[in-house]
Amino acid sequence: MGAAILYPSDVLLNLVYLLAVIVALPWVAWRRLSGARPVAAPWTRLTGGITVAARPAGAARIWLHGVSVGEVQLLAVLAEELRRQAATAGQSLDCVISSSTTTGLEVAAQRFGPDRVFPCPLDFTWAVDRVLDRVRPDLLVLGELELWPNLVARVRRRDIPIVVANGRMSERSGVGYGRIRPLVRRMLESVSLVVARSQADAGRFAALGCPEVTVTGSMKFDGVKGDRHDPGVERLRRLAGFADDDIVLLAGSTQAPEERLAVEAFLALRGRHPRLRLVIVPRHVERTAEIAAILDGVGIAWSARSRLADAATLPAGHVLLVDTTGELGWWWGTAAIAFVGGSLDGKRGGQNMLEPAAYGAAVSFGPHTRNFRDEVQRLLAADAAVVVADGPALTTFAAKCLDDPDWAAALGGNAARFVASQRGAVAATARMILERLPDAAKARPAAG
Repeated sequence: MGAAILYPSDVLLNLVYLLAVIVALPWVAWRRLSGARPVAAPWTRLTGGITVAARPAGAARIWLHGVSVGEVQLLAVLAEELRRQAATAGQSLDCVISSSTTTGLEVAAQRFGPDRVFPCPLDFTWAVDRVLDRVRPDLLVLGELELWPNLVARVRRRDIPIVVANGRMSERSGVGYGRIRPLVRRMLESVSLVVARSQADAGRFAALGCPEVTVTGSMKFDGVKGDRHDPGVERLRRLAGFADDDIVLLAGSTQAPEERLAVEAFLALRGRHPRLRLVIVPRHVERTAEIAAILDGVGIAWSARSRLADAATLPAGHVLLVDTTGELGWWWGTAAIAFVGGSLDGKRGGQNMLEPAAYGAAVSFGPHTRNFRDEVQRLLAADAAVVVADGPALTTFAAKCLDDPDWAAALGGNAARFVASQRGAVAATARMILERLPDAAKARPAAG
């Protein structure tokens, strides 16, 4: 009953959100009608009318939430460790996950199964309450930093602990949250624990009023693959028809104009290096037509990943355009030379460069990597990556890798060793989460 109580501040916040939704309606419609990436499940998120598997008898349930693909993949690794530690302790554990984007939901369904995935409700009291009634979690885990006033308040009014995993708060975010310090403090005081990825992040959480913060290091080091003989990597290598002496330049998580710059580098180098192959994996698959037009415009033969099958590999010499989601973690395992996108135009803040580093690829990225500031500083200090300022610098980097393979191998070896040395945050985070499960959930008798 307490969860259904509405305070004046709740009503005011609902009204503000309603106004924002009304203003955003034309944009939501445009996203759906224009062919752009649509807003994920807007009606379901507005009403909270989700469908999710019933909690198994005798199991404790943890609700995990990750905004998009990167957070979802990280939480999938955390869920595996949570289940492993719970099983070791003789405890039955059920994990469900929500996301706020279409791609996040797609990847979550692949990793958790469709019946344990649902769209995260918009931050209206009625939507949050309805989701809580259907999910019935014993604990909520928020990936990195996804705090919403009504979500936090309604969860805590039901005495459900909240843990922020891999807590990340950039200097820029810390300044922004400082402008609304009373609201942020009220939310953070309701959080049971923030497991931060660095001392700098932990300091910003503590300064804004979080009562308990601990540092384990970044979970992203545990969340990346690294075995080039993994069956997923081998399958994609066979599908693409890559020979042992092929040298794959992979541009991943790219945004405009990074695809064009990768194509220009490929064109400049393939004459001297006929075994060079180019793979492009854009951040958003709905940009496939735009990238295809770039390839057609310069006269490069190309193939789409979605049209490849086990019986029909990539034609020799074709550029591969990956127009599917959820495979980048394996595609990086085919790359000798890697460029990590979202890092050249200054708008996005970079994408996860630890993925190709874990495989020992020669890794490059642009100068705009604020989302991974700590990881980038440590990679550069270990001589495990190179920053490229623009398109010509990317071409120069790829040329050096091709002309001096020993240098490229040393760079990649440094990267792989560095990532391997930093693993362990997921196990520590899982242990802390399980410690914060309510006693009633820990003591719940398992079925049978």
